[in-house]
Amino acid sequence: MNQYFKIGKLAATYGLHGEIILEHNLGKKTSFKGLETIFIEEKKDSFLPYFISATKIKNEKEIFVSLEGIGSKEAARYLVKKEVWLSENDFKKFAAVSAPISFLGFTIVSNKKELGEVTEVIEQPHQVLCAIIIEGKEALIPIHEDSLEKVDKKNRKLYVTIPDGLLEIYKDN
Repeated sequence: MNQYFKIGKLAATYGLHGEIILEHNLGKKTSFKGLETIFIEEKKDSFLPYFISATKIKNEKEIFVSLEGIGSKEAARYLVKKEVWLSENDFKKFAAVSAPISFLGFTIVSNKKELGEVTEVIEQPHQVLCAIIIEGKEALIPIHEDSLEKVDKKNRKLYVTIPDGLLEIYKDN
């Protein structure tokens, strides 16, 4: 099964011919040169491919995207606010190595114990929150300069110090 990585959302329509502004968290300016398909999650774990016909960089975090079959502002409006995903291979090509979003798929390790795989990265002004699943519940692990011990890119692991008591709030008693 393909693995998909959330990179952002379709923020607004632009112009009269169905262009859409894609807000992304890839950590670098990109024109998506060579990218053919983005995916939109219509239902939980059900991703529909949309084929890219043209792109143009707007700024560091936004890009204008034209999609095949979307030729009017009205058609584009249906897609606004939807989350955009890339296949694993495309994600690896376009995400900046230093961007927090590149932590997707890494395993968080604390006190020599693997806690779980990062399923989502939430960027905030002073820290990054990595979502993992613990005992069937989503847990948010803060990552900042004081808590991050080591990033092992080769083995895809994040070594962190977790504040006392944080994991207990996510575990069943």
